[in-house]
Amino acid sequence: MNKTQLNQIKNNQGFIAALDQSGGSTPKALLSYGVSEDSYSTEAEMYDLVHQMRTRIITSPAFSNDYILGAILFRQTMISQIEGIDTADYLWERKHIVPFLKIDLGLAELENGVQLMKPIVNLDQILDEANAKNIFGTKMRSVIKQNNPEGIREVVEQQFELARVISAADLVPIIEPEVDINAEDKGEIESILHGLLLEELGKLTPDQLVMLKLTIPEGDNLYQDLMGHPNVVRVVALSGGYDRELANQRLSSNIGLIASFSRALAEGLSADQSDEQFNQKLADTIQGIYQASIT
Repeated sequence: MNKTQLNQIKNNQGFIAALDQSGGSTPKALLSYGVSEDSYSTEAEMYDLVHQMRTRIITSPAFSNDYILGAILFRQTMISQIEGIDTADYLWERKHIVPFLKIDLGLAELENGVQLMKPIVNLDQILDEANAKNIFGTKMRSVIKQNNPEGIREVVEQQFELARVISAADLVPIIEPEVDINAEDKGEIESILHGLLLEELGKLTPDQLVMLKLTIPEGDNLYQDLMGHPNVVRVVALSGGYDRELANQRLSSNIGLIASFSRALAEGLSADQSDEQFNQKLADTIQGIYQASIT
């Protein structure tokens, strides 16, 4: 584990950029960017286009470690290059931004009110590859849609089971048990989730460090006690479908919670924009998310 990177993520001001749209969400991300599905005919062409979009974001002067602590990558981005350099190395060596990798393979069908992660059958191979590419940590997402205590516990237990394996590979896992923003009893779900997170954190050994990526809670500062837990490097928030203005507003009401936005980060960016327009829009977006993250 890179101790300089660990210190940056744990102690510096800023937020985590989520650039990890994968196969299922890539067409929607490209469409929002102004690239329609008739612009590509194969999966390889689609990934080339999304890599161009991510390269434009990462290489922008606005994408700076003055505001951005780390960036979460999709595997296709990790194995691609920017200006002849592996993406993770470009992030750290050129931008001093810490690279993470999304490792889950998508969601299982809804059961007990939740969507667990599909089995990651090649987990050891993925972790070896992440280490070879100088990745600092990983991210894995599950979704809680209903107030079902049994299902919520299954989500948390699955996340922590994988987190232990990732930690043993000398990587820092980002645990992401997303609560659907449209879920009924969202506040009650989050209360149950909070208790289960504390329970599982209490089972970790001192060297098992994790990060938590959580939906912005209904009750302000619900997760503040998790931020001081000795096993928790940082608690970050997903935008979860809120538009950027509302996500920033809700985030700023939670002391110490920082952003890890994906769709909200790219909101308003377009392939048709000139570099000047693109960089200015991205700078304005980053500044807004940063300000909401330093409350």
